[in-house]
Amino acid sequence: MDIELARTFLEIVRSGSLVAAAERLHVTQTAISARVQKLEQQLDSQLFIRSRTGASLTPNGEAFVPYAKQLLHTWEAARRDLPLTDNSLQVLRIGGEVSLCNPLMLDWVGVLHERMPHHAIRSEVGASDSLLDKLEAGTLDAALVYQPIYSPGLQVEQLLEEKLIRIQLKRKPEPYVYIDWGDAFRRLHDEALPDCTRPDISFNLGPLALQFILEHGGSGYFRTRVVQSYLDRGVLERVPQAPEFPYPTWLVYPRERDSQVLQQAFDLLREVVARDSDWSQRWDPLI
Repeated sequence: MDIELARTFLEIVRSGSLVAAAERLHVTQTAISARVQKLEQQLDSQLFIRSRTGASLTPNGEAFVPYAKQLLHTWEAARRDLPLTDNSLQVLRIGGEVSLCNPLMLDWVGVLHERMPHHAIRSEVGASDSLLDKLEAGTLDAALVYQPIYSPGLQVEQLLEEKLIRIQLKRKPEPYVYIDWGDAFRRLHDEALPDCTRPDISFNLGPLALQFILEHGGSGYFRTRVVQSYLDRGVLERVPQAPEFPYPTWLVYPRERDSQVLQQAFDLLREVVARDSDWSQRWDPLI
């Protein structure tokens, strides 16, 4: 299918009318109408209901939106990755959740660059749902996530078995800071700590919450590896008798894309995991 048809369709969805889409795409309204007609013929479906106020999606149009987005994303990824450089044998596309980008993703990319120098590397950080969608669509080769999905097309491997533990700043243990570690954590947390379900301060990013506690005081739940160096130095301490929660990291990849090259990349990832590295994610104020 012509990619411009999908691009035009999504522009009409965003702008709400064929006229506005024509202006944004710098083509005539006649051209926009012709593209819509061609797309509807190819799909054998009416996608829009046209009116004086604009264009609204039909149920078939709403169903086509994610497909159109994926078509454009795949096309843009191909344009970005091709052609390969003369020294590159293959492109490795890896992704990870935000809280895993430093140091795990960063160290993995580093060792891939050193040990597999003839392979181009495309790394991407994003939300779990987005990464898993791209795995299923084939635009990512592997992803590091906390909450995988299980489907016949995906291979899921537990990479790290870690816990979320409650720590506090030794000199100032208040307030309680809630960090959103996902739905599973939220359910366990609210059941175990009903008095902490409505905190005054909350974050959806662990490194930001840790930086806040280090600067302003408080307590909260963090991965053991991330806070271990602070515990060793006595800056932070564990909250006595606080419940702990499991929080493993998973490696997910499409079964159909499995290859010797990917397995080599995964072996290097396991080497990175086995290292006793500093996961404190300290932020450099000069950056």
